[in-house]
Amino acid sequence: MCGIVAFYDPEINDKQATIGKMMEMIRHRGPNSDGIYTNDKVALGFRRLSIIDLRGGSQPIFNEDNSKAIIFNGEIYNFQPLRDDLIKAGHTFTTKADTEVLLHGYEEWGMDGLLKKVRGMFAFLIWDDDKQTLFGARDFFGIKPLYYSNENGHLLVDSELKSFLQFPNFKKELNTEAVKPYLMNQYNDLSETFFKGVYRFPAGHWFEYKAGDMRMHQYWDAEYKENNLTFEETIKKIDDDLKETVDLYRVADVPVGAFLSEGIDSSYITSILNPDNVFSIGFDDNTYDEASKAKALADLKGWKFFSGKVQADEAMKDFPEMQYHMDEPDANPSIIPLWYLCKLARKHVTVVLSGEGADELFAGYVNYGMHTHNNTIKKITARLKKMSKAKQVKLARKLKKMPNFPGRVHMYTNLANPADFYVGQSVIYDMDYPTIFTAKDANGVLQPKYRNDLTVNGNYQADFAKVKDADNVKQMQYIDLHHFMLNDIEQKADKISMAHSLELRVPYLDRKIAELADSIPTKYLVNEHDTKYALRKASERVLPDEWAKRPKLGFPTPIKQWLQEPRFYKQVRELFSENFVNDIFDQEKIIRLLDENYQGDGSHRRQIWTIYTFLVWYKLYFIDFEGTLKKYERVQPEVADLIEQGKLV
Repeated sequence: MCGIVAFYDPEINDKQATIGKMMEMIRHRGPNSDGIYTNDKVALGFRRLSIIDLRGGSQPIFNEDNSKAIIFNGEIYNFQPLRDDLIKAGHTFTTKADTEVLLHGYEEWGMDGLLKKVRGMFAFLIWDDDKQTLFGARDFFGIKPLYYSNENGHLLVDSELKSFLQFPNFKKELNTEAVKPYLMNQYNDLSETFFKGVYRFPAGHWFEYKAGDMRMHQYWDAEYKENNLTFEETIKKIDDDLKETVDLYRVADVPVGAFLSEGIDSSYITSILNPDNVFSIGFDDNTYDEASKAKALADLKGWKFFSGKVQADEAMKDFPEMQYHMDEPDANPSIIPLWYLCKLARKHVTVVLSGEGADELFAGYVNYGMHTHNNTIKKITARLKKMSKAKQVKLARKLKKMPNFPGRVHMYTNLANPADFYVGQSVIYDMDYPTIFTAKDANGVLQPKYRNDLTVNGNYQADFAKVKDADNVKQMQYIDLHHFMLNDIEQKADKISMAHSLELRVPYLDRKIAELADSIPTKYLVNEHDTKYALRKASERVLPDEWAKRPKLGFPTPIKQWLQEPRFYKQVRELFSENFVNDIFDQEKIIRLLDENYQGDGSHRRQIWTIYTFLVWYKLYFIDFEGTLKKYERVQPEVADLIEQGKLV
């Protein structure tokens, strides 16, 4: 696991010094070693965290005649059989690393052919000197980040946005259009980042860049074609494929552990992995403590259990450092426990397996149509769904206009066309006020320069059009996979783990698992029994019944309680009151919102936390960036201690 950075700019003479400054910004991603390749046009930089081939896997890696060079961030889990095929085809390997498989695979099969064969998480760049072309790709789901800026014949590509800020003549400018969508989502859901002119490279795509011309190609996307397996065959297939996948994902030359919560996603994966060490986190408020139930499973399975507690004062003090590493503001509160979980795990292992992706692939969210526990309402809704689609939509429109009654949300979300109402995981379970900030309310707290006509649902329409023939649940799964998962969940998983030089692997987001999940009939995924039903039943093969049936909790964080603590309310209010804030927000309005939340029932907490997170991030990157670097650009203390003790391989 590593960090990569590159640029194409024939006008820069001292490319090595420039790429060196950019690489230093991502040292936390790879504290073991670094490597550079430059010529008259391009520079490639690499920071390494050693996982496989500890001695021989340094990058860049070159082909036999040195005409091609690669830098790579990620893991190719099926590299061994591909390596055997390439050796049989006549390629000579100088390392045992998966990186070299990508390079020779490109030579043998081309980009399209290579990407059809690999399983893994990756962002990689290949300079082909013969073609004078830079090639690059991002994995199927966007697990590994890749950003680019392509302006005036100059290309910048990087694992993290902060490296762009060290490039000569890079103009740091806030993308004002992104602020409102962020307020509605809690993360930036646009393809352009918060830095004007810098974009996220799309998942499932590869590019070729030559002499200022960049061309993108899509090589993979989710497809929903139901298979003909019975329910029992489906359960067996899920279990068999997950076991095969986890066996691939355990391959490493360093210790591998697992994150363990009380839910089935991590419990199932961890039970298959059967690691020596598992890690869990709780809060000093016992209302939000998953660790005790996770420990019960660890004791039952014989795993060594490590746990910690998040202290509120420490979390609020460390929060700016978390947002620094996120590159863009992300107000998902689960960033906080993940930060301390990664910190804990890194003291003992270099690689962990985690359960991200199960909800999007196996339909685990209540938003997919499970808004009631009342069996009568479920049965009535099931009968209504047997009507023609036109009649369902007509009834849904009538339901939307009715006063609220028990079962209304459940019926509406099951019958309506998702493209008409779905707002992803921004939802608060009230159809009349569904988002963190509605489009109207977001404009209401912003200064005129930051207002626009964007809506959450409007931003989904292009993706809804791609799956218009799929059923309702699969349409919503597709949206979450390409928005919430891509731009929030995966971002925090990568950035927070890599801040601690920890590799986080996500077996559910394997191409093989995804293609199986996409083919499972929806009736096996969400039904009157539960969400994520097929996965729950499959997990019973390795989990006690109690764990398999547990409801989804996510990573609950006591934001409500914190914002009503006098000391934290004061801390947030002081930031809301700073002079720069009124340039972006209607300062009087947001302070009033904060006061009402503090004095009332805490119901504005999501809005407050979203604004607070943005202001923390903005202050770091736009008010005092030099001070930010001095304070937060470092290898984390627990990793530095390992380096000093000679224990970091």
